Amino acid sequence: MKSIETVGILGLGKMGCPLAGHLVAKGFKVIGYDPLAQAREKAMARGARGAASAREVAQASDLVIVVVGFDSEVEEVVFGKEGVLEGARPGLVVALGSTVAPRYSKRVAERLAQRDIVLLDIPLARGEAAAVAGKLLVYGAGDHAAFERCKPVFSAFASDIFHLGPAGAGQVAKMVNNLILWACIAVNDEGLRLGQALGVDPERLCQALRHGSAQNWAMDTQAERSGMPWAEKDMSIVLQEADAARLSLPLAGTVREAIKGLKIRHGLGMPGIPEHF
Repeated sequence: MKSIETVGILGLGKMGCPLAGHLVAKGFKVIGYDPLAQAREKAMARGARGAASAREVAQASDLVIVVVGFDSEVEEVVFGKEGVLEGARPGLVVALGSTVAPRYSKRVAERLAQRDIVLLDIPLARGEAAAVAGKLLVYGAGDHAAFERCKPVFSAFASDIFHLGPAGAGQVAKMVNNLILWACIAVNDEGLRLGQALGVDPERLCQALRHGSAQNWAMDTQAERSGMPWAEKDMSIVLQEADAARLSLPLAGTVREAIKGLKIRHGLGMPGIPEHF
């Protein structure tokens, strides 16, 4: 089986641009597309070739990595006008690095399979800092042979790579990861507010807690200070998938409301809730 030589990247923002740089550094040919000219220019400064459309990226690539934010953007760059499907040839591999609902990932895989295109789940975890450092976590899924063929590409930007099963399984893992992450962020906030109310400096308390059994990744990285732009999307996926599975997750609903309160208190805003009434 032919090795991957040219990698396409769709979405050259906080995740996609560092990926492009790591891939170029490892000797891969990289072509990328983003609707924002500034994003394309940043990737080109790292050695990638800029493209005018997702179609052009697909035409030139052995593997296309999609790192856009939402289902609607995945739909546009893959199936829309000038999208991947218009430029893809049979045998192309599309790796979905975006976080989407597992059921949506399965539907994308089925639609692409009709054109002899392979979809791999590779939702990326650990955030922007890990992307810059080349230490992302890949929750992989999909055709195992295709995944192994693409693994050297993923190794250019990830330090931990797992294959969890058929298409959709990677998105399930990322969904569960996000549920637990947001739960940690919510309980960290409540615990530190309790400590502060009882007279303990929250920064000093947090420093001490990091050395005990309450230590967690969100506390270590101060994830609650990042603006939490994906909270609503992540928790919506969790609750929708639970409903589809006829599964009661009472804590997940509580976490969603706790994160909503945290964001409002910190002035981070919530979709559908105006800042001033």
